Amino acid sequence: MDFNFLFPLNLMFMKRYWSRLLALGLVVVIGLMGCSSSNVTGSMSGDYRQDTLAVLDTLRTAVALPEGSPDKATIQAEAREKINEFAARYRRDSAVSSLNSFTTMRTALNSLAGHYSSYPNRPLPEKLKRRLEQEFKQVESALSRGG
Repeated sequence: MDFNFLFPLNLMFMKRYWSRLLALGLVVVIGLMGCSSSNVTGSMSGDYRQDTLAVLDTLRTAVALPEGSPDKATIQAEAREKINEFAARYRRDSAVSSLNSFTTMRTALNSLAGHYSSYPNRPLPEKLKRRLEQEFKQVESALSRGG
């Protein structure tokens, strides 16, 4: 008995099987990539208080940096990275976004990031430095009160 007449049906079945298997594999890979990239925070630990104090420390170093410092570019780049990580981590966190420390911190971050993007080669004005230091102290005070 010759079963060659079944060959086209068998080939059609195999094509459908492999295409479905490939589609399932792609869905699984994309799903896993989406799950792993939802927590791209770099050096942020997830502890709001600890992360805020770490960002404040980095920003204070960047603000206090003298104009002719050889490390200026690397410290400013680190400050920008911390600003972006902090904003990405906590911007949509409803438990944090209503805290006084967060709103004050966001104001300070926006001011510094705005200066860095608009005037990358100019030093920070003294008025901006004083305002940032005042806001940093307000953030620390709010954190010590628990908010």
